[in-house]
Amino acid sequence: MFKVIEGGRGQAVHMADRPEEGGRPSRDDVRREAARRLSESGYHPSRIREFATGVPMLASLKYLSLQIDFAAETLSRLDPIPEDFRADGYWPAG
Repeated sequence: MFKVIEGGRGQAVHMADRPEEGGRPSRDDVRREAARRLSESGYHPSRIREFATGVPMLASLKYLSLQIDFAAETLSRLDPIPEDFRADGYWPAG
């Protein structure tokens, strides 16, 4: 079972997740977005279930995790990091 990941600016952003006023997005901002997307995908419960039961998690979730990590690493290396780094176009589709 898969969840639809809704990202970008259409979703409320917590103050801690927002770059400082007038500031540029940081690597930490990108990592928080990656963690949010991974959490929304259902990866963590599936990973815990794998450890608890020994039943392998879906390969598609493992692959999505790799894609999210790659996107986050790539975005965090850009100088400057795009202001709209939370936009779905930068991230893999779940």
